[in-house]
Amino acid sequence: MPADNHTDAIVANAFTTLTDFQDGVLLLFDKPLGWTSFDVVNKVRWMISRKLGVKRLKVGHAGTLDPLATGLLVLCTGKMTRQIQFLLDEDKGYSGRIRFGATTPSYDLETAVDQQFSTAALDAATIRAVARTFEPGYVQAPPMFSARKVDGQTAYKAARKGKTLDLPSREVSIHRFEITNVTLPDADFDVLCSKGTYIRSLAHDLGKALGNGAHLTELRRYQSGRFTLENALTIDAFEKLLNAV
Repeated sequence: MPADNHTDAIVANAFTTLTDFQDGVLLLFDKPLGWTSFDVVNKVRWMISRKLGVKRLKVGHAGTLDPLATGLLVLCTGKMTRQIQFLLDEDKGYSGRIRFGATTPSYDLETAVDQQFSTAALDAATIRAVARTFEPGYVQAPPMFSARKVDGQTAYKAARKGKTLDLPSREVSIHRFEITNVTLPDADFDVLCSKGTYIRSLAHDLGKALGNGAHLTELRRYQSGRFTLENALTIDAFEKLLNAV
């Protein structure tokens, strides 16, 4: 998809002085497994603020990744945080793995398997054919274990207490859903989708469409708009660059 006019001129990881972070910088990070998106934001904010000698610096991210996901996380500092909404609106690219034959309440590995199914009737051709039926106009229900809020209650907090919230479904666009490898009960995939798409829900819905349970076991974001994982920094690499400024 074409880049947004508001963001196509932005250069990532472009800083040469400490004051650049207050003026506004876009940073690309490879989020580690087990970290929340806010863990990365807080760590980066702390490192830059300490280096600048200021108590507070604006830092925000342009699209949440779950703790069990890795990959591209776009951060903005200072005045660049004004661009976050435009960055959020851009398409995202993911790769990962789905396991068939079982479901979990969270649609991933955060929670234990609650139902099991036979995968004897599944084959690669059928999985690929059904995956291609997900397209623009696909109506998706968010996972109960998500950060969506209803009447001030956060879904995952309610779910952990055994409560169920009525989470409204919404239309999203799947521009590409390709099954790249099948070794049952697992299948690897590549997805390009619109903002707000839950890949966990896509995995769950694929299993449902096949008449078989499924849940997400691996997820890695490799693209956000025109920005890609190849240019992303680890936390350690960023700290070294920051100390060199």
